[in-house]
Amino acid sequence: AALRADGAAVHVSPAMAPSKDRISYFYDADVGTSYYGNNHPMKPHRLAMTHHLVLSYDLHKHLEVYRPRKSYPVEMSQFHAEDYVDFLSKITPDTQQDHLAQMQRFNLGEDCPIFDGLFDFCKTYTGGSIDGAVRLNTGLSDIAVNWSGGLHHAKKAEASGFCYINDLVLAILELLKHHARVVYIDIDIH
Repeated sequence: AALRADGAAVHVSPAMAPSKDRISYFYDADVGTSYYGNNHPMKPHRLAMTHHLVLSYDLHKHLEVYRPRKSYPVEMSQFHAEDYVDFLSKITPDTQQDHLAQMQRFNLGEDCPIFDGLFDFCKTYTGGSIDGAVRLNTGLSDIAVNWSGGLHHAKKAEASGFCYINDLVLAILELLKHHARVVYIDIDIH
């Protein structure tokens, strides 16, 4: 029970109690500038819109806000094939016509187009997810939020479903370093 200013006891339910959770929030404005193309349903600018809502409602005042670091290819290769990660690091819209066989091999094209800044986009969203898992593992955070992450359709050696690097698998691998089990629940609406 809590006490009022006049000394009377007041019962505070857990739902009413102020949160003491340490929430890490990862955001980089650059991810919102990534552009999959005119008619593509993936719209990373929505990440910027979401961040503006966080700011408008002053939610950031209750969060530990971090700019995600860019993950390294060696970290991505903890799950993904090295030749796939290497290809993503080098391919650009200007060079894709010279690599059509590899593009097909790695399932890059209409659903998973090559766009300017693709690999930086991947490194940023992946870095946020991995660092969120590290903060959870080390007890520095109780909750980690990375709106740009969750691109879980990417396979070991190919892009899939608008996803290039599977940051969730990499975050889960990080969590498994300290936890015997990890529960992952996919709440996509598709």
